[in-house]
Amino acid sequence: MARPPLVRVARGMSLFGEHAAGWLAVGLLGAVVDRPRRRDWLTAAAGVAVAHGASIAVKRVVRRTRPQDPSVRVLVGTPSRLSFPSAHATSTTAAAMLYGRLLGRPLVAALVPSMALSRLVLGVHYPSDVVVGSALGAIVALGSRRFGRLRGVSR
Repeated sequence: MARPPLVRVARGMSLFGEHAAGWLAVGLLGAVVDRPRRRDWLTAAAGVAVAHGASIAVKRVVRRTRPQDPSVRVLVGTPSRLSFPSAHATSTTAAAMLYGRLLGRPLVAALVPSMALSRLVLGVHYPSDVVVGSALGAIVALGSRRFGRLRGVSR
């Protein structure tokens, strides 16, 4: 059973990542603060939005329900009963890759495992949900980078 401080942190992360809203806000903030690279930040934020949308599309095709074992305590509400892939893991991975590149900092190792673990602590995903979600986020982020280069984005 998870300890209360860990659960509080996991719930905060869940709220931040819900519908990728926190990550989209970071991208928009970057666009406001870093005017010379505004287009880069907006392209990166669009990549995060696409990653989130891709995870929702896959969820609707696969239709895997969230864990329902009596030994698993669900510690947070969710917008749907579908779990595969984790949209939180998808958008966090895309954000870490895209924003990390803009900031010149490796963010994946710091952000992705903690978000993935939070989904397991809260009892709303299977391990495979977060692994595949992270992979999907990485694929979308790489595609966004390619799209950005084709459109003339500087980084």
